[in-house]
Amino acid sequence: MKNYTTVAIVAFAAIISFWILGNAYKYKFKAAETISVTGLAEKDFVSDQIVWTGNYSRKMMDLKDAYTYLKEDEVKIKTYLKGKGIAENEMVFSAVNIDKDFTTKYDENGRQTGSEFTGYNLKQNVTVDSKDINKVEKISREVTELIQSGIEFNSSSPSYYYTKLSELKIDLLAKASADAKQRAETIAKNSGSGLGKIKKATMGVFQITGKNSNEDYSYGGALNTSSKNKTASITAKIDYAAN
Repeated sequence: MKNYTTVAIVAFAAIISFWILGNAYKYKFKAAETISVTGLAEKDFVSDQIVWTGNYSRKMMDLKDAYTYLKEDEVKIKTYLKGKGIAENEMVFSAVNIDKDFTTKYDENGRQTGSEFTGYNLKQNVTVDSKDINKVEKISREVTELIQSGIEFNSSSPSYYYTKLSELKIDLLAKASADAKQRAETIAKNSGSGLGKIKKATMGVFQITGKNSNEDYSYGGALNTSSKNKTASITAKIDYAAN
């Protein structure tokens, strides 16, 4: 009788153990069910800030003379920009960069025999930072008028920026999250399950490219400065629990 009782207890314990293990596996399997989606949001916008740089130089044998002429050029350029409507606090003149130029000398056999000093080359930049994009664009195209004043002025292409990137990023992130949720709901509905709480959310890379351009996206996030009209995009990866 004792043996039967022992066998019954062992059998009952085995049944309980299998039941616990079965439910634990079922719970683990259920808990592991996740719907992972990536939401995307894009927005076109127009830059509200322009930065434009030009450079000019003077080359002379005498350093003092070269510096004097370069500073006279600075005054003329400042006067020119003010006449075009640029405020003094919108322009910044860099420090003067001084280089010594040399030319290589050769003998009649083409062998290098040394070098000869050809003068001091002094260079300076002026940078205009403004919110009036159309005005600065026009100046960047017409600034060659300074050549008539005897100034060898070279104009660079303007760079365009947007001063409200933080607000733009927050808005896009909200839209990307909403897009991700909509995708997850569609997957859950088509698979016959429900959508649970968020288990994990990760913001993707924030990219700014030229509008309608074929720029490549970068791992660290593209930041276009050459186009006035831009497109911002962001992704959001979200993991939902499936009910």
